[in-house]
Amino acid sequence: MDAASSPGSLVCVGLGMTLGSHLGPLARSYIEQADVVFAGLSDGIVEMWLHKMHPDVRSLQPYYREGKSRMHTYREMVEAILTEVRAGKRVCGVFYGHPGVFAWAPHKSIEVARSEGYEAHMEPGISAEDCLYADLGIDPGRYGCQHFEASQLLFYKRRIDPTAYLVLWQVGLVGDQSLARFSTGPAYRELLVEVLAREYPLDHEITIYRGATLPIQQPRIRRIRLAELPQAEVGMEDTVVLPPVGPLQPDLEMRARLDALDKVEIKQDAGVL
Repeated sequence: MDAASSPGSLVCVGLGMTLGSHLGPLARSYIEQADVVFAGLSDGIVEMWLHKMHPDVRSLQPYYREGKSRMHTYREMVEAILTEVRAGKRVCGVFYGHPGVFAWAPHKSIEVARSEGYEAHMEPGISAEDCLYADLGIDPGRYGCQHFEASQLLFYKRRIDPTAYLVLWQVGLVGDQSLARFSTGPAYRELLVEVLAREYPLDHEITIYRGATLPIQQPRIRRIRLAELPQAEVGMEDTVVLPPVGPLQPDLEMRARLDALDKVEIKQDAGVL
């Protein structure tokens, strides 16, 4: 069946982070109306809950395997999803959190489906970032907020602004170049601390955060010194947050220019100019 005559379509939705609490009505309707549902979720209990909403839920978790490249895994997921779209099915991909955050397969599946002429789009969900702001009481608009996948600080020369919040994702995998491991050890986090110590003192207090995925859970929040990070327990689900190390530095030259511009605007408004 070619795309021109096929009703096949794809929507990728976010289930949110906490079971049953974050699923919006639009995402729920896509799940219930789909012919096939693919599940990329973080917990078997969540998958069981999803099965109550649809009779044909296919887990994507079996594609993962220790020692197997995650990129190979992701490509297999995309092919499984697209096979059903090409067969004329209304396909819904359900992913924990936001389907477009740290999720290669949903983006790629939509890209491929669109390139082949199928209708495909993404619906947002509540992400770990959203929960982090709420649980840690952080307003990203106050000092600014930088987000990096932790390995990027080792693989590339990135600029860190220590007057803003720094949020590091997947610290438990930092430095992994194989894409085939599910964790890296203290020696890798030592290198991360070495990079961070260029901007932050070793006694700077940092937070290891893990959001709740079940209603009976509470978010896990641990505060340690930066120097303690290599020996800390850090899993794939944990995020590391570094608060600002110093105050924002005023740009006096630019402020003077703004003051001068304000005076011109005031005169124009008064009809003087």
